[in-house]
Amino acid sequence: MTKTPYLDGQLLIAMPGMGDTRFERSVVYMCAHSEQGAMGIIINKTTPMMRFGDLLSQLDLHPQDSPMEPSAELMEMPVLFGGPVEQGRGFVLHTSDYFTEDSSLPVAGNIALTATVDILKAMASGQGPQRAVLALGYAGWAPGQLENEIQHNGWLTVAADEDLLFGVDYDERYAAALRKLKIDPAMLSSEAGHA
Repeated sequence: MTKTPYLDGQLLIAMPGMGDTRFERSVVYMCAHSEQGAMGIIINKTTPMMRFGDLLSQLDLHPQDSPMEPSAELMEMPVLFGGPVEQGRGFVLHTSDYFTEDSSLPVAGNIALTATVDILKAMASGQGPQRAVLALGYAGWAPGQLENEIQHNGWLTVAADEDLLFGVDYDERYAAALRKLKIDPAMLSSEAGHA
């Protein structure tokens, strides 16, 4: 079996010399990557003053038919800054125990992406995925753009895992992703090496 050159299900870790402040110290979970371009969700930057409960209120979503109220932990779950594209659109990166044929995109392993309001209703009523992160916006690249950025020392790549996606505190994910590569964040340089 040959390894695909595409990065679906991988993490991108921004290098110090990135040059784009929107991606400084970002960790991006790659949801789709092909010759048509790439799409991912930044998983380590929260949106200021925005929680899951705030989003439910803004969208006027109240769990009808649910005998229980959403947990305080769920209502306080931060909403992530998923990236600079379509910042008004919500995306839920989640375990595939929740999956809707028409609206969920299988990404890799046990991870899926859903971008409909139905998953928010399901989460609020206790019928959602076991583990999830919610983001507004996404990171997108035109054909060949991401490959060019990687070639010019903009990103490192590493395999993702559920613990890093859902278990590590948001502000610790950059260092945790680098540790998977056995890299000390203090040792990173913005200068690319050339032989």
